Amino acid sequence: MLIAAGALVAGTVTVLPAAPAGAGEPAPRPFPPLIWTGCATKAYPKLQCATVKAPLNHDDPAGRTVTLALTRIPHTAKTFQGPLLVNPGGPGGSGRGMAGYVAASLPPKVAAEYDVIGFDPRGVGKSEPALDCKPGHFAPVRPDSVPDGAEGERLAVERAQDFAAACGKKYADVLPYIDTVSTARDLDVIRRALGAQKINYLGYSYGTYLGAVYARLHPDRVRRMALDSVVNPHGVWYEDNIAQDFAFDTRHKDFMAWVARQDAVYKLGTDPAAVEAAWYRMRDALRAKPAGGKVGPGELEDTFLPGGYYNGYWPRLAGAFSAYVNDADPAPLTEAYERYGEADAAADNGYSVYTSVQCRDAAWPRDWSVWRKDSWDVHAKAPFSTWNNAWYNAPCAFWPVDSLTPPDVSNDQVPPVLILQATDDAATPYEGGVALHRLMRGSSLVVEEGGGNHGVTFGGNTCLDDHLADYLATGEVPRGQDGAEVDAVCAALPEPKPAPLTRSAGAPAEPSGSVLHGFLGHVR
Repeated sequence: MLIAAGALVAGTVTVLPAAPAGAGEPAPRPFPPLIWTGCATKAYPKLQCATVKAPLNHDDPAGRTVTLALTRIPHTAKTFQGPLLVNPGGPGGSGRGMAGYVAASLPPKVAAEYDVIGFDPRGVGKSEPALDCKPGHFAPVRPDSVPDGAEGERLAVERAQDFAAACGKKYADVLPYIDTVSTARDLDVIRRALGAQKINYLGYSYGTYLGAVYARLHPDRVRRMALDSVVNPHGVWYEDNIAQDFAFDTRHKDFMAWVARQDAVYKLGTDPAAVEAAWYRMRDALRAKPAGGKVGPGELEDTFLPGGYYNGYWPRLAGAFSAYVNDADPAPLTEAYERYGEADAAADNGYSVYTSVQCRDAAWPRDWSVWRKDSWDVHAKAPFSTWNNAWYNAPCAFWPVDSLTPPDVSNDQVPPVLILQATDDAATPYEGGVALHRLMRGSSLVVEEGGGNHGVTFGGNTCLDDHLADYLATGEVPRGQDGAEVDAVCAALPEPKPAPLTRSAGAPAEPSGSVLHGFLGHVR
């Protein structure tokens, strides 16, 4: 998850070139034509796959390479607008499945004019080498994320140290090159391999930061760029994680208030504070007796955290909560954990890349006492996931590779960029969208007023989808009145309807939702 806690240990700013980075760069190696082979799925019968080699170290283009795995839904219209690269975020999220999803979600006329390109970033999924520092790191039942005394904290710190050491031992020669700038330079390798003068780009979550870095490196190679649910570039990464701690706690309270409004169904009370207190009592009970032998307090947080990304999960989560509290039935809670929170091999890979990128990208405190103080301070105000998130990011305190410094992504040369942001997004709080809008001159900010989901396009809001489709079709962005920071506003979708989870009725169906909820897995 992009969350941790505390005060940023500030670093200097790396200034990336604000113009084409051709002069002074090592000469790129020539590319043979990509060989696309059919890799159809039932859902996406036109899907094609290919691979391309990129330098492990872009400053040594003749040296060791990594393999990047690509997918494509080819254009079918006579009008061809070029490649549209899509990325779901993470860092560590696999994007190969997104080509088919995005092509199917766009209006057919728009999709037909693009080659929609998915890719697994370096280290991820089908790209090689794929990182997996310590398989089973999230196997249940983990120690309670909230430390119970010095001994509990010591054991958790050792666990984070062990993960960092395992990464360093397995991937010492690779870790210095798993970072956002290297990945952005991979995008240009993909562009050249596709034979395109410019790329179009659609990025979500961390993918917005990746896109902004690419646009700073190569503004003249960007044709169109849409960024959905925006990372705040001023907080990469420690301060952004603090903001998330508070935002996820607020979103969890929103969920508790929704449960209280549905008391006729879930019977957990009509007072949001009382419902929240019941949730924390459930958490305490799971410390003594994990549900199904696998859902302790940390796993409970893992299970409910996705509800902060997408409220379509609320009915199932509320049903599991109700069954545990009112019926002493842990089975629905265990099932919810297996559906939303349990890590698999793909999650292990995603987390390995997540830590590798975040720990390398920017400075983190190396003194654990800073983390301790910050985490307890934030936990006192936002207890839902602060310590869970602190441990998620804690390997960065002990990372075996020195950190870089975050680049300046301000840009006055890139063509108009479309930014889409929900006001109540927890994973990438609203301030990030505003900040990037201010940094990218000529960009347009479209806001989902009152929306709390993460990844707002293709989630059923036709207003947002129309803005994205119009932009990809024409390159035109909405413009607000002179002096207005927001260029267009879309109303949020209605809240989900309650649906209790019972053994007789089965699990409630979930509506089609955020483009991210099917791709994030355990990468947060």
